[in-house]
Amino acid sequence: MGFTTDSAPPRAVVPGGGPTAPPAADPLAGLTVVPARHPWRWAAVAAVLVLCAQFAHGLVTNPVWEWEVFLSYVLSETIVEAVGVTLQLVAFATVLGFLLGALLAFMRLSRSPVLRTVAWTYVWIFRSIPMIVQLVFWFNLGALYRELGVGVPFGPVLWSVDSNDLIGTMGAALIGLSLHQAAYAAEIVRGGVLAVDGGQLEAAAALGIPRTRQIRRIVLPQAMRAILPTAGNEVVGLLKGTSVVYVMAIGELFYQVQVVYGRNGRVIPLLMVATAWYVFLTSLLSIAQYYLERRFARGADRTPPPTPLQRVRRFARTLRAAGADPLARDSHGRPGGTP
Repeated sequence: MGFTTDSAPPRAVVPGGGPTAPPAADPLAGLTVVPARHPWRWAAVAAVLVLCAQFAHGLVTNPVWEWEVFLSYVLSETIVEAVGVTLQLVAFATVLGFLLGALLAFMRLSRSPVLRTVAWTYVWIFRSIPMIVQLVFWFNLGALYRELGVGVPFGPVLWSVDSNDLIGTMGAALIGLSLHQAAYAAEIVRGGVLAVDGGQLEAAAALGIPRTRQIRRIVLPQAMRAILPTAGNEVVGLLKGTSVVYVMAIGELFYQVQVVYGRNGRVIPLLMVATAWYVFLTSLLSIAQYYLERRFARGADRTPPPTPLQRVRRFARTLRAAGADPLARDSHGRPGGTP
């Protein structure tokens, strides 16, 4: 019995059929994968880090900042009371400004040409005049109208009161800030309402839903998603804009800082006190804006990303789980999750 050898490679046999062809070789198997390099990106990162380090070093080592003076005044009674006055101005001006702004926005959206013209004229005038000019005007309202009263139009006055007694310095500041804010709030609200699809109002009208309920239950909840980002930015601007009322000698934050460094001459550390408080208050407003936007986005985003607090809690649970069972892994295969 003899044996023969065949140099050809064996061929696989498929049941019920003939032999199949050998698998083709992968043409990319011999290539080497080289990661993309970004030298200019790394150079930019290094330059930014160096600049940040130099700035931080200057903050720590430059004696002109006088951090001991900053620490002695940042939580002083005078400054804290001034912060309270600033918050009062922001709160009242925001509420009154957006209430009046919403009314003006719907007047501009009205079918009445008279209402549209009046609202447009108001927005045009109050956006054209600087805030400081408006504040000074309202502060001197008593020179224009010594008395304000109620009576028959173009007829006798039934009741009147002195303008300065009725308004006062704080009232003049609130009136000026609120009326100025209303002009910008009107355009913010109008833009948010126009962003809602008009077909939804047509469908609601076809179902017989009253007009006020259409606005309250259909238009405004959707418009808030477009209103809130710009409105939050406007409130932050109002917070910083309250520093303008120093011309009326109201004891808000910037005015009190000026009074203090006018007495002791420590200009830089006192300005840093005002800066720190403005940054802190702006951060609080930004956090509130984040959660409001998250709430009104529920209809559009049913699975919103976790909040920073939720991420911290999840990270704490992961650490506790990793400490209890070092071999446990999460859904991504990392240690510390649920096995």
